[in-house]
Amino acid sequence: MNFHITDDATDPAIARIGDELAAFNQADVGPSNRRTLAVLLRDGDTIAAGLSGYTAWGWLYIQWLWIHDTHRGKGIAGQLLAAAEAEAVNRGCHGAYIDTFNPVALRTYRKAGYAIFGALEDFPKGRTRSFLMKALPA
Repeated sequence: MNFHITDDATDPAIARIGDELAAFNQADVGPSNRRTLAVLLRDGDTIAAGLSGYTAWGWLYIQWLWIHDTHRGKGIAGQLLAAAEAEAVNRGCHGAYIDTFNPVALRTYRKAGYAIFGALEDFPKGRTRSFLMKALPA
C-alpha cells in the first residue's frame, strides 16, 4: 500500500470517498436527507446577490453568501438569510450554521441572530474565522 496525494477534484477516488462516508454515516445515524438550497436575488438576467448551501440532519448550512458591491448595505444579506431559514424550517430544520472571516459579515450574521460557537485564529493570517449558529423556530 502507498499514499497518493492529488489536487484533482475530478479524480473518481474523491467521489468514492464521499460515497463511502455517506454510506457509513447513514448506517450510523440514519439518512441525512441532504438537499441543496439556494436563494437568488435577480436583477433581470443578472444575479445581484445569492446564498447557497444545503439542509441535512435537521440543519441548514450556509456555505456561500454574496452580494454585488452596488447592492451592499441595503439589508439584502438579512433578507437572504431569512428566506433560507424559512425554507429550512419548511424542510424540518431546527438550526442553521455559517462561518466567516469577514468582520462586516460577522456583524451581519450576529444582527440576524447568529451566535459564535467557535473560532480559528489566523484563518486566514490576520483574521479570525468565526463559526456561528442559530436555533430556528419550530
